[in-house]
Amino acid sequence: MPATASTAPGPAGPFRVTGYAVAQVLLFPLAIVLFVLTVVSAVLVVAWIGIPLLLVLLPVLRWIADLHRRMAARTLGSPVPAPYAPLPEGALAALRVRATDTATWRDLLWLLWAMTGGFVLAVVVVVVFLAVVTFPVWFFGSPPVMRIRAAVDRAILTVGRTDRLEERVHALAESRADVVDHSAAELRRIERDLHDGPQARLAAAALSLGLAEDLFETDPVTARRLIGEARATTSTALVELRDVVRGIHPPVLADRGLNGAVRALAIDMAMPVEVESAVPRLPAPVESAVYFVVAECLANVGKHAAADSVHLSLHHDGRVLAGSVADDGRGGADPRRGSGLQGIATRLAAFDGTMAVSSPPGGPTVVRWEVPCPPLASSSPRTMPSSAPA
Repeated sequence: MPATASTAPGPAGPFRVTGYAVAQVLLFPLAIVLFVLTVVSAVLVVAWIGIPLLLVLLPVLRWIADLHRRMAARTLGSPVPAPYAPLPEGALAALRVRATDTATWRDLLWLLWAMTGGFVLAVVVVVVFLAVVTFPVWFFGSPPVMRIRAAVDRAILTVGRTDRLEERVHALAESRADVVDHSAAELRRIERDLHDGPQARLAAAALSLGLAEDLFETDPVTARRLIGEARATTSTALVELRDVVRGIHPPVLADRGLNGAVRALAIDMAMPVEVESAVPRLPAPVESAVYFVVAECLANVGKHAAADSVHLSLHHDGRVLAGSVADDGRGGADPRRGSGLQGIATRLAAFDGTMAVSSPPGGPTVVRWEVPCPPLASSSPRTMPSSAPA
């Protein structure tokens, strides 16, 4: 999951940064105690005594680092992300992740800075503020001084450009591997559908035509019957071929766009589906991916949710396509179980998309996703009215 970040509308003024300086001075004793105890506890881990101490100290270390991230973000007026790895369930498992997380080591390094140079800068701002004769110096000088402190905090407490590029490369490598596996599975499915459906029917039609050819002179009645069976078989094979093609790229997308395509899916549902969708024409690969995401979500609702109603929403703000499918069913959907939600995440990852699932026991279940994509330059105005029930 992406790391959270604190932001502010703009750089803070002298009164706010002075309040931050006072808070940093008051937190100075805690920083010293925390640094010493954390280092000592890490050494005592070999004797098992340090483990319970670290269970308490590392969350406190993360708390004080997050507090300074928020102050740095509001001082600078720009985000300061928290690059922590997700924590698993269980105290010991969470401790192991915290101890091996590079962000924890960044926090310890930051404590050294906060106890030395950072503390000096905060004290200077507080002293200048308390001295009445230096009021002009404080008013004009305290924001730049605290911005220096905040810039160093941000440099230490968040990932750098190189780290972000490494994370990006790692995420792209994982998504590419998932997409390759998904594409291979899709090819196998198409091959299986063709083998079990149209291929078998066309082979039967060819056999019937061959028998009819042999019986045409001696038994024309039987030959005529076989030709009729072959014609019916080929008609069925054509229907199955259309189904296979529709599973690759539904023709309704090209004809009616994403708005009309999702409404066609909603009409086929057994329960009422309220559709709120008014998006422009998007690149064909994105439309296809989102179409199958909606189809998979609605299929999951029909199979597992026991819902009475569904709400489907699609919106595009010019840069990001956001969508959601919400139902009032039994809840309990878990992406870690089954392949449906995992397949949705895989489709979206190919376009840098993200997915979030909220499904407490008893419902409701809400699946949200976002896909960054600009609209087509020659976007057609052929859209259907929004907020209409399907």
